[in-house]
Amino acid sequence: MKRRQFISQTAAVAGAAVLPTALSGQVKKNVPPPRLKIACIGTGTQGTRVMLQLLKIPDLLITAVADPVKEDTRYQNWGPYELRSTIRYAIGEPNWDEGVEGCRAGREPARQIVNTWYGKQKDLKYKGCNAYADFRELLEKEKDLDGVVIGAPDHQHAYIAMKAMEKGLHVFCQKPMTNSVYEARLLAETAAKTKVATQVATMNASAESTDKLCEMIWSGAIGPVREVHNWSNRPVWESGFTQLPAEEPVPEGFDWDLWLGRAEWRPFSYKYTHTVFRAWYDFGTGALGDMGCYSFDPVFRALKLTAPETVEAYANTAFGVTNLVPHPVNYVSHPLAMTAHFRFPARAGMPPVDLYWYDGGIKPPKPAELDEDGLGMPNEGLLFVGDYGKILAEFHGGNPRLIPSARNKEFSPPPPVIERSRGHYEDWIDACRGGKPPRARFEVAGPVTETLCLGIIAMRAGKKLRWDPVKMTTGVPEADALIKPYYRSGWEI
Repeated sequence: MKRRQFISQTAAVAGAAVLPTALSGQVKKNVPPPRLKIACIGTGTQGTRVMLQLLKIPDLLITAVADPVKEDTRYQNWGPYELRSTIRYAIGEPNWDEGVEGCRAGREPARQIVNTWYGKQKDLKYKGCNAYADFRELLEKEKDLDGVVIGAPDHQHAYIAMKAMEKGLHVFCQKPMTNSVYEARLLAETAAKTKVATQVATMNASAESTDKLCEMIWSGAIGPVREVHNWSNRPVWESGFTQLPAEEPVPEGFDWDLWLGRAEWRPFSYKYTHTVFRAWYDFGTGALGDMGCYSFDPVFRALKLTAPETVEAYANTAFGVTNLVPHPVNYVSHPLAMTAHFRFPARAGMPPVDLYWYDGGIKPPKPAELDEDGLGMPNEGLLFVGDYGKILAEFHGGNPRLIPSARNKEFSPPPPVIERSRGHYEDWIDACRGGKPPRARFEVAGPVTETLCLGIIAMRAGKKLRWDPVKMTTGVPEADALIKPYYRSGWEI
């Protein structure tokens, strides 16, 4: 090597060793941050669908799964072979589960899916996915986790989230946040205390359509809003049970005691499990909690709602028929249909507002503006009634527009005032790395969840409730008894 060349290279090496801090930081920014290691807890049909989405996110690495069901083929599809087809497409395996009858899910299929996908990533040094029956064992043994994604039934969300947050883990939780007023408040307070990143899977909370809806209302497009009507065609699962199901043998590989969690012990039946869990008071939230968590989110945001003053609700004894009656005493589960009325107090610059809910095929009265357009009532939707007009939106808050349609020709959308989201998962990942809190964090989703659960309690009590959010009381003893759920020994939080 020539002397001049030697001196030049030596100087380059020396310069690198004393690289200015600012420039050094710029170089490091070009290096992708390490993947966040996460565990998926709850890998039934919905948990598996979510897991398939997470596999494709390069910022995440699924290292473990947990579910009390090893594998089962009696899960419910949205269509023939819907889940199997989704898995095949997602992981590029056209023959996945060929010859398997039914809908297969559980921790073992989930482990196989994760290993198959990551095994195809040639540049990824992956040690394999661990599978556990008990999520508590997972939390103890998986020492290098960054966060968990919860896809268990509703009644398990709070216990799992609490145990994860206590270990300093970030939490992404399936909707609804929980089926309990008490647990919704506890989760919100614990998230604020631990300062971990949380997010509830109400994906429309991060949608631009929600932002546009808020901006329309804030711009005064229909004046002060005094009524909101929200209707859903759910439940689409079996509901309205009038007696408890007959006992069935516990399937092999199904830990029934673990699946029950905090709920009171009862003999096993498939009528309690998989998609149907939504119908039972102890396990789910019915149509109001399951779907209202989507639609109430944009309503709360647009109208800046907090806690309701009063809540009343009624069960309905037939699907699609409005017959406002007290909750039938022979129902042992969420009814076939229900309606609810929430009254919210005045807020800064906004008048009191009445929020009406309808499910089971029941719809609000058709507004005259739709007659002008020659349109019928959508199967699901959101209707905002202001002093100077109405806004009709899709159930999740999408496609907000003035009615009748002629009004949109003279309406100029207001300029954006809300910073747009990068995406629901992306916002949570950013928060896990120290970025700003996500939109549907527990502290924000908590009041929405409390309101939804209060609607169910009002329906079960059959009386009008006056809610005190500080004391967490309703003034109705039988309703107050439902604020905090029953906890089996060892499952208290």
